[in-house]
Amino acid sequence: MTTLYRLLTEDDTSAFCHKISLALSRGWVLHGDPSLAFDPVRGTMRCAQAVTKQVAADYSPDMKLGEQ
Repeated sequence: MTTLYRLLTEDDTSAFCHKISLALSRGWVLHGDPSLAFDPVRGTMRCAQAVTKQVAADYSPDMKLGEQ
């Protein structure tokens, strides 16, 4: 088994929640606490959440993590 890791980011809107919900529905698991940071260039709050997933395949940098 291989553990895959992704850091999902998005503006602090419902789009972030939908992105996380989609990952969870595809078997990804929350890893740690979410983070918030202010983007001064864009003048908006940004969210980040790490997720992990166990897969039977060997890891390759060519993997499209969102499709796992």
